[in-house]
Amino acid sequence: MSEGAYQRLWESSHVTLQELLDQEQPLLEPVPDRERQSFQYRLASLYLHYLGLLRRFNTVYDQMVQPQKRRLLRRLLDGVAGRVLELKDELVRADLCENPCLDRVLQDLKLTPADLEVPIPKYFLLEQSTAVRERRLILAEILSRLEPESSQKSFIGMHRTEAIILVQKAERARQGRLRATFMQEIRRDEEQDRRIREDGWHKFSQCQAAISIQKVWKGYLQRKRTQQDRRTEMEFIGMLPSPNQAEHLSIISQACLWEDVRRLHQVEKEEEFRAAMVKAHDSLAETEGPDMKEKMKEQIRQWFIECHDLTGQFPDYPDASSGGSYSIFADKTPEQVRMELEMQVQENKKKEQEKRKEKGKDEKKKKKKKGKEEKSKKGEVDAVLQVLPSKCIPMISAGHEEYLNTWKNRCESIHPSQNYDSETLREEKRKEVELEIRIQVDELMRQELRNLRLVVDKEEERPLRAPKKTPGKKTGKKKEKDLTPNRSVESLYEELVISGLLRKSESVALKDYVGDFLYLGSALSLAKKLPMPSLFDIRQNVALYAVLRLGSPDIHAMAPLIRSILLVGPSGMGKKMLVKAVCTETGANLFDLSPGNLLGKYPGRNGAQMMVHIVFKVARLLQPSVIWIGNAEKNFYKRIPKEDREMDPKRIKKDLTKALRLLTPGDRVMLIGTTSQPQLADLRGLCRVYERILFMPRPDYVSRYVLWKHMIEARGIQPTQHLDISALAKVSDGYTPGHILQAIQSVLSERRFLQLSKRPLVASEFLGQLAKLDPVYREEEESLKDWYFKTPLGKKSMKHRMDQLEAEEAKLAKEKKKRK
Repeated sequence: MSEGAYQRLWESSHVTLQELLDQEQPLLEPVPDRERQSFQYRLASLYLHYLGLLRRFNTVYDQMVQPQKRRLLRRLLDGVAGRVLELKDELVRADLCENPCLDRVLQDLKLTPADLEVPIPKYFLLEQSTAVRERRLILAEILSRLEPESSQKSFIGMHRTEAIILVQKAERARQGRLRATFMQEIRRDEEQDRRIREDGWHKFSQCQAAISIQKVWKGYLQRKRTQQDRRTEMEFIGMLPSPNQAEHLSIISQACLWEDVRRLHQVEKEEEFRAAMVKAHDSLAETEGPDMKEKMKEQIRQWFIECHDLTGQFPDYPDASSGGSYSIFADKTPEQVRMELEMQVQENKKKEQEKRKEKGKDEKKKKKKKGKEEKSKKGEVDAVLQVLPSKCIPMISAGHEEYLNTWKNRCESIHPSQNYDSETLREEKRKEVELEIRIQVDELMRQELRNLRLVVDKEEERPLRAPKKTPGKKTGKKKEKDLTPNRSVESLYEELVISGLLRKSESVALKDYVGDFLYLGSALSLAKKLPMPSLFDIRQNVALYAVLRLGSPDIHAMAPLIRSILLVGPSGMGKKMLVKAVCTETGANLFDLSPGNLLGKYPGRNGAQMMVHIVFKVARLLQPSVIWIGNAEKNFYKRIPKEDREMDPKRIKKDLTKALRLLTPGDRVMLIGTTSQPQLADLRGLCRVYERILFMPRPDYVSRYVLWKHMIEARGIQPTQHLDISALAKVSDGYTPGHILQAIQSVLSERRFLQLSKRPLVASEFLGQLAKLDPVYREEEESLKDWYFKTPLGKKSMKHRMDQLEAEEAKLAKEKKKRK
């Protein structure tokens, strides 16, 4: 795509954005509980549209070159991402489920499951590449210092004679295998010759021989035509890849090359723009700065005089924290300020009179309202649905207004200019210079106001007014006491690496967690069956709750705060893989606080406190960070088993809870727990620490089909018609992705890979390997489901479901009575 194409995509995105902003206001109005379904539908529709908008802004921001447009696009991208996360929370709150069924909404909007995919902004890794690379180098350096000791201990030498004997054995075995193969071929040839001699030659006439050859040839041609027609049909309906795959790959690689070239242009234009910003700032400060300073002084002096004339005393000067004089004179003329002062004096007089009259009336009304409010509060809280006010909408609206005022009406050609706009730059810098000068002027005018008060108070013989002291309110939580004040981050980082609490994460992309969409979610709900989340839903939730929040500090500050998530499911479902994927997509550090990893480290009560403190301190200073706890149920055991008493798994429980509470918006640190046996833990304590619980049931048929196909193709094998993947997906019901991967690895050995040309893969080869593995039995999954429906969100979901069933039964009973 050219620059003009991205410009047009940006313009069309703002048309969609305007429509979405118009739909936001009606959502703020309260809706009765009986209209829950329509409310959920509106929320889901808005969520899907914002997802599409996020995908567009991500593409445009990644490839737009003009630096000023990119700055605006970045704000819009972060704002839309934050709004997507807010709407996801609203959907969960309205649907009482972590995985709302959106298949009906997708169908109505004529969208595909691909439109439900959460796009991960590319700048997450591109703009943090230097910091991530430096951390990796430091980690590799520390690990390289530790590796020689372990490698020397593990290496065992071999004597020369033993090595020679081993090589001789291998060579004799090779020669024996070759001789056996050779003799087998000789025997086969001799047997074939013997049969020919015994049977004798079967003589054909010339005509019979010709007919036989024609039959064979015509059959061969027809089979070839049928196979070609079948392949053409499958390609047409999209079930097989096109034959010119090489040409397709070359086009994709060329497109990727141009994307990289455009990113290099972005860096060049960004450097030019920063240099121009410094130059414009210095020029404006030198040429227009003195005039700005004098005008501000005159304006503030006039305000002093007018306030003194109206009220008889000088005003209190605004603090620097509230913006100083800018809060009074922002985009206002002296006449407007004077009119406002007069209006304030009149309003203060009216308010005093109204307060006296309303005191008597309020006392009577309060008594009457008390009884009504107590009755109405109980029913109205649960009976009304309403979207919470958004933190992101003001930011999105401001960005949209800036686009309309600055960029929309510009006459740009098919190939718009990629250089910065000097006029827009000077306007932005003029405001910055004005703010800097205003800070200096405020300091001077505060002193001048003190002098005026001293002079006037002495003339009028009245005491000098002392400034009112407003009692300071205690806001926020207590700060954590730093247990390592004299230690550098580097030393703490090295200590965590040496102790094994900070690990090197494997590179795993989130898209590698393969699974398909749940197509029958709404149909199952109508049939009064509870739909379970698919692997696609699990991947989407991890992208929303973890990746988007950890990838950007701006998105994390705006989005609803989530400090921790818990992945619950049978072993082999890919819980650890998802943790690694979060670290890969965001460039996050991986801290391992699993109970098994803490054995013998930082002993004692003070040691556990120090360990948790150091981990969270380094995690906050080197954001983003993921703190992983495997077998998370062990931290909250109801009864500690004998085999786990030595590790004391509950020793970090209290310190972990305290450290999590101190995380605030902007601290890109997330605790991710994984467990396959949550029933062993105290439910209340587990739910108190982990804010979101994601249940991962065994994969359904569609996901298993996609898993088999993807995993076989990942090993470089293109499935043929001989391999019935549908049958494999059917017989592997109850097996996890880990089981399927083990079966494929066992069958597709190097030797089997070499035989594929002569002996294609068939489904029966995998059955023996699957039979050796223990599947997830129905009792185990039902036990996990029962546990999940005891969690806070699970309880609400079951209660709402029971209420719906009771309402339907009552409705049917009324209809029967009417018929009678």
